[in-house]
Amino acid sequence: MLGYFACAVIGYLLGCFSTGLIVTSHSGVDIRKEGSKSTGATNVSRVMGLRHGVLTFIGDSLKGLISVLIGTWLMGRNGALIAGLFTVIGHNWPVFYQFKGGKGIASSCGILVYLFPMEAVIAFVLAVAVIFWLRYVSVGSLVLLTVVALLSFFTRPFWPDAAFTLLLLVIGIWRHRANIQRLMQGKENKFSLKK
Repeated sequence: MLGYFACAVIGYLLGCFSTGLIVTSHSGVDIRKEGSKSTGATNVSRVMGLRHGVLTFIGDSLKGLISVLIGTWLMGRNGALIAGLFTVIGHNWPVFYQFKGGKGIASSCGILVYLFPMEAVIAFVLAVAVIFWLRYVSVGSLVLLTVVALLSFFTRPFWPDAAFTLLLLVIGIWRHRANIQRLMQGKENKFSLKK
């Protein structure tokens, strides 16, 4: 049990590392007070430009990947699942930044590519296609998590693998609830590469 607890703590602390805040810190902009007030890659892109957004996405993905690698080293696949889950929780609700974080999608990408490589690649391709087609990052993000969850039900045992992807989807939907409301009202912002 102590090993699993260590995976959870390490995962959460890694998740609390905010790439978005670090990437934007030189500008004097507090990304938590701009745009959607999220520290994730999409909001960083909208406020600071695509280059900053890409750096944020890479950094957040890497912390997800690092957490599951550490979890695997400590306690095998179950340790990786615990570390990955708590990394997303830490990213979304970081204790060091007044629990104001992102939506956990980039971190989830790093986690899923390692733990569910086939499902993640298929989902990522579909998500990118949806984003370029509709220009709604929120829709693409939810497509990513939904496709991984659906595929895992057919390719993995329900416990703990499919249950893990379902939990990531539930967290993702919760974090995107404002986006979903704006989509239903036709007020959601479309993503643009112009900046």
